[in-house]
Amino acid sequence: MTIQQIIAVVIFIVTMTAIMTEKVHRTVAAMTGAILLLVTGILSLDTAIGYVDVNTLGVLVGMMLFVGIVKNSGIFEYIAIKAAKLAKGRPWPIMVAFIVITAVLSAFLDNVTTVLLVGPMTLAITKMLNVNPIPYIMTQIMASNIGGTATLIGDPPNIMIGSAADLGFGDFLLNTGMASIIVLIISILCYYVLYRKQLIVDEANIKKVMALDEKKSIVNPALMKKSILMLCLVALGFILHSQLHLESCYISLSAACIMLLIGKQDPEEIIATVEWSTILFFIGLFVVVGGLEQVGIIDSLAHGLVDITGGNMLITMMAILWIAAIVSAFLDNIPFVATLIPLIITIGKTGMDITPLWWALSLGACLGGNGTLIGASANVVLSGISNKAGHKITFASYFKVGFPMMILSIIISSIFLLIRFA
Repeated sequence: MTIQQIIAVVIFIVTMTAIMTEKVHRTVAAMTGAILLLVTGILSLDTAIGYVDVNTLGVLVGMMLFVGIVKNSGIFEYIAIKAAKLAKGRPWPIMVAFIVITAVLSAFLDNVTTVLLVGPMTLAITKMLNVNPIPYIMTQIMASNIGGTATLIGDPPNIMIGSAADLGFGDFLLNTGMASIIVLIISILCYYVLYRKQLIVDEANIKKVMALDEKKSIVNPALMKKSILMLCLVALGFILHSQLHLESCYISLSAACIMLLIGKQDPEEIIATVEWSTILFFIGLFVVVGGLEQVGIIDSLAHGLVDITGGNMLITMMAILWIAAIVSAFLDNIPFVATLIPLIITIGKTGMDITPLWWALSLGACLGGNGTLIGASANVVLSGISNKAGHKITFASYFKVGFPMMILSIIISSIFLLIRFA
């Protein structure tokens, strides 16, 4: 290895270790790693900027702004109460309804935003029913990651993969979307077996839920109407963006600008809702991984993987799927995916068809987040909401359910990919 390669690898390892151990805030770690690559001369400023995926950042900023406005209408609370009433206040149908709502919202919104909206409402309704909320919270954690797997914009790794591989919204629906639907259906059946004996309530408590007035949750009717219209247009825009030859970031940023113009909300407050630390984290991360690519480390790893798998596409696909799932269960899937994207691109230069590898990486990284309580941000956020309410979810208690369910989802994904690409 050359001196430059050694420096780039050391910076990468130290940065990733800091991110994974959380000894240093992940944004600080990523930005420090990026600056070190510039200071040591591994990357020039222009080269570093070239490794930053602007499309991914644009989608994230646009959707954060968009959701920041839409949620002020009260539409998400309305949906939650309406679903509970449509389920006639019965605990099992409510669980299924909330699972589906969480999965669908997570397919189009940021997972953390989704659980922040659905979680408190779940606790309120389960309190009225006098039923243990933990099964509801657990299933919603897993539903958020399953739903996020389904679409181009559902999870940051998918946004990164779609941008790098030039894959459209429709491509994700036909591949990860189909797999996610199958995983969700089978998961719901498993949840029924796991939790049906815990979902017993009195009729008096059911009446409390049925007495809720969902209309009172709408705090801004005019904004809600605009939000519904724009949500439909945004969904249509993402579905057709490939045919329209528009980058996905154009859709999300356009939607954000329109809502800022017509939503009649305080722009300063909405802009403040954007998770700017996350955006800076992505910028630093792209540059740190770019350092490895610049010095040829990614190229060496890609050829090494091809040598190990004998250049067999199916073996490589399964290897990426399972490695991504296991790693993502314990570590942040974003830096892992950021590392593997240039690796897969380089494998493509050897002549292998890498299209299946993108879907393996997406399914493994996104579904793998269900394996442990720290596997995804939504897991940490929603369990934190539950813990603050006095309903403790520990790493061990979640692991007993989450890890087996994650393994089942990866087995299903393996079968799906083998049928799809064998």
